[in-house]
Amino acid sequence: MPRYITVTSLLNKTKKRDPWFLDDYTINPYSGCAFNCLYCYIRGSKYGINMAEKLSVKENALAILRRQLAARARKQQQGFVVLSSVTDAYLPIEEKEQLTRGVLELLLEYRFPVHIITKSPLVLRDLDLLRRINESAILPPDMAQYQHKVFITFSFSTIDPVIGKQFEPGAPDPAKRLLAMQACADAGFMTGVSLMPLLPFITDVPEQLARMYAAFQQHGARYVFPASITLWGEGEADSKQLVLQAVAQYYPQHLTNYQRLFTHNNSVPAAYNSALQAAAAAEATRYALPAQIPFV
Repeated sequence: MPRYITVTSLLNKTKKRDPWFLDDYTINPYSGCAFNCLYCYIRGSKYGINMAEKLSVKENALAILRRQLAARARKQQQGFVVLSSVTDAYLPIEEKEQLTRGVLELLLEYRFPVHIITKSPLVLRDLDLLRRINESAILPPDMAQYQHKVFITFSFSTIDPVIGKQFEPGAPDPAKRLLAMQACADAGFMTGVSLMPLLPFITDVPEQLARMYAAFQQHGARYVFPASITLWGEGEADSKQLVLQAVAQYYPQHLTNYQRLFTHNNSVPAAYNSALQAAAAAEATRYALPAQIPFV
């Protein structure tokens, strides 16, 4: 069962807009996560190995958010709100709690544009609200060239169901995510892919990249953000240890490579990352899937 907690703030102003996600603000209605991805950067002793056990619902979130949005709206400070930056806004508990839907109702009321990043097809439930936000939200002045006021980005590290179960055991099946993305595209939304983290020697190899970019294009994506993995921590609940254990179990042929990459570093070397970005850029060109959200 989740915990119910109170918070003093929900709307977080970002210091600098990310060139991929275009975030002016972030909102996380929940903390902890039922998807339990091994590579998650928020992992650690605070949440434990099974992050679902620390799942929390911010029960006063909507009252707090209304005050914060009203204050920003009075100053005409509408900007893109990212749902979510830390924990997926469409966890299974959202079906019952409907906290994310309540957030969207407030964003609609105060005319804030929104960028949803999710692994869950549950976002389809809220296309009615997102359509209204897309019609009435106020864009920040320096983003007036954008014709969409709602972006829906689906998060993938793989489209292979076996690899998915190995590294993101609680997340919805990748095939269901692809179908949800297609539904969003068919409904007229600007939709694409956060392709991160790519798993070295497993999902970042050329044949995997080609398969993924082809599938993303076929299912309505308009953009893809590719990035390699960053692993943190030496504790048993940290992402570095959990991913290395999974590699040892499922891909022992790559364990030495992972140890070489991550024993003394958190990120892949610059040369490795440059090669990955070049390979991804080639697929992006081939399938007309830029690494940025198009204006139109």
